[in-house]
Amino acid sequence: MLDAAPAERQTATMMIYKIFRAPEWEAFDAAGETAGAPVDIADGYIHFSTAQTARETAAKWFAGEADLILLACDPAGMADDLKWEPSRGGALFPHLYRPLKRSDVVQMMPLPCGPDGHVFPAEIL
Repeated sequence: MLDAAPAERQTATMMIYKIFRAPEWEAFDAAGETAGAPVDIADGYIHFSTAQTARETAAKWFAGEADLILLACDPAGMADDLKWEPSRGGALFPHLYRPLKRSDVVQMMPLPCGPDGHVFPAEIL
């Protein structure tokens, strides 16, 4: 029996994370699904981060922004539409090629901005 590919192993064992601005989250929560933030819509897929890349994503794309929401999603339920593709520095990032559904979200957490950047929940990242 062949071992699963690295991306398949990642999908089976870890959460992936999506950062939304509060109004984006509120619209998503009310509608039950979303095509993502404006950058996601423009690119044609929903960008996610791993626990290892979420801080860098927040610093690069959301620097100084308050009222952010961090969503933890289980990639297992998205496996048919989730692709792990190289991005920053060749790191593999999960990209979802379908709308994100409210049922994909395992946990929603505020992501406040502190004096040294965004403050991630210690128990998650």
